[in-house]
Amino acid sequence: MERFHFERLLSTKAQRRRFLIGAGTVAASAIASWTHKVVAQPRFSADPFNLGVASGDPLPNSVVLWTRLAPDPLNGGGMPHVQVPVRWQVALDENMRKVVQRGVAMATPEFAHSVHVDVRGLQPERWYWYQFKVGNEVSPIDRTRTAPAIGAPINQLNFAFVTCQKWEDGYYSAYRRLAEEDLDLVFHLGDYIYEYGIPSTGGARKVSLPEQFSQETQTLEQYRLRYALYKTDPDLQKAHALFPFVVTWDDHEVDNDYTNEISEKNDPVELFLNRRAAAYQAYYEHMPLRQFSQPQGTDMLLYRRLTFGNLAEFSVLDTRQYRSDHPCGDGETPRCSAALDPSKTMLGKKQERWLLDSLDRSQARWNVLAQQILMAELDHKIGSGEVFWNDSWDGYPLARDRVLSHITTRQITNPVVITGDWHSTFVNDLKLNFKDPNSPTVATEFVTPSLTSNGDANVYGPYYGPMIPENPHIKFFDGDRRGYFRVNLNHQRWQTDLRIVTTVSRPDASVYTLASFVVEDGRPGVQSS
Repeated sequence: MERFHFERLLSTKAQRRRFLIGAGTVAASAIASWTHKVVAQPRFSADPFNLGVASGDPLPNSVVLWTRLAPDPLNGGGMPHVQVPVRWQVALDENMRKVVQRGVAMATPEFAHSVHVDVRGLQPERWYWYQFKVGNEVSPIDRTRTAPAIGAPINQLNFAFVTCQKWEDGYYSAYRRLAEEDLDLVFHLGDYIYEYGIPSTGGARKVSLPEQFSQETQTLEQYRLRYALYKTDPDLQKAHALFPFVVTWDDHEVDNDYTNEISEKNDPVELFLNRRAAAYQAYYEHMPLRQFSQPQGTDMLLYRRLTFGNLAEFSVLDTRQYRSDHPCGDGETPRCSAALDPSKTMLGKKQERWLLDSLDRSQARWNVLAQQILMAELDHKIGSGEVFWNDSWDGYPLARDRVLSHITTRQITNPVVITGDWHSTFVNDLKLNFKDPNSPTVATEFVTPSLTSNGDANVYGPYYGPMIPENPHIKFFDGDRRGYFRVNLNHQRWQTDLRIVTTVSRPDASVYTLASFVVEDGRPGVQSS
């Protein structure tokens, strides 16, 4: 293994300046505010890489590497209030002999000693291996992959998408099986953590937890603690170690069903914004995100676009931070007149304009919206009348119409929506007029089940099952299985395999394919495989 050369990197003033610029882990304002002592050779009571490593947001020449130093992760991290240099290397081989990039990033207490390294100068469409070192401690050697060059001809793309991984509801057996797949990347579509208090018995995992986990997360320290708990899971760590992740949030990273500045319980706005700021910072600290996503006060830029050759372009959306408050109130209600107010927005004006412009400019064969909440209409009322769940796109029908109408009028090529949140499996045809089964299909939506949330309980199958005949555009539904979706994509067709684990009561549960569905190039709508 090639040695790290930290001392050589910092041996001259010019090199020290390049270190501060190239570390790229925090904004210039944060670097300027550092007043903490730098400890170059720290000693640790336990492994500082207890939370694993990760990579994300692959570009043709760049990928983000992440870790957080936490020798005592369930007790605040266990790090002293000092800055610590973290060395990193990227190599062409798993033995780290052919190193192509190396550098140093500063882990600071302001960001919970997390590190975000934007490694540049890489070659497109290839696997790399990487490792961190701090003091005399080294992380495992793990791998990542860059995207193909924009517009480059590529034959296929393999990816998975996941959502809703409530720790106390079960083991991450789905991640263990996902790690065995042949994938290029993974999309996480929200609810990476849950903010609710966790029983001291550890829920379905039956693990004794310190008392501080029993409280609902409100403060930065509590959110950090919750992420630390989740990230100690070995199967979650394994998935992050093998594949770059593209992440976006839903509600439980902050507060159930929140909208912009409005909390679930309508707390005072100033109070809730303080909580939101804490939640956003903790999210950034624990995800492989670029510096542009570093929170600015109560705001955090998360929506972005990723392109994979001439094959696929992904618009990663944020459906929480900018949306109008639920026009018809919380929960299930008939559609009210306020929902038909054109000013009501799901994405906010700026993000919506960005999305439509991005779709217009795309040259890719497949155009994918990676987002959180059910886009297809789901009428909850059996028989005459209508009732809708207001926290989904059904609560914002004109915002949905604007997106689907744009796709139709601008003839966007092969639009597909991938969705999380629902703890259920849906395969949907998206239409401009959901009331008319003969209305042309505009796009296809795949809604992946939760990884663990709701455990092995039968919750949504009995509830939503009777509603499905009222919604003929829903081509497949299952309410009570856990797992992930696997996609094989080429120029002729998109194939989604519904990968289901037999149980989340054991970490070693097996996986099987419940069903497979295909979307053909140039033919909107889904077909059974």
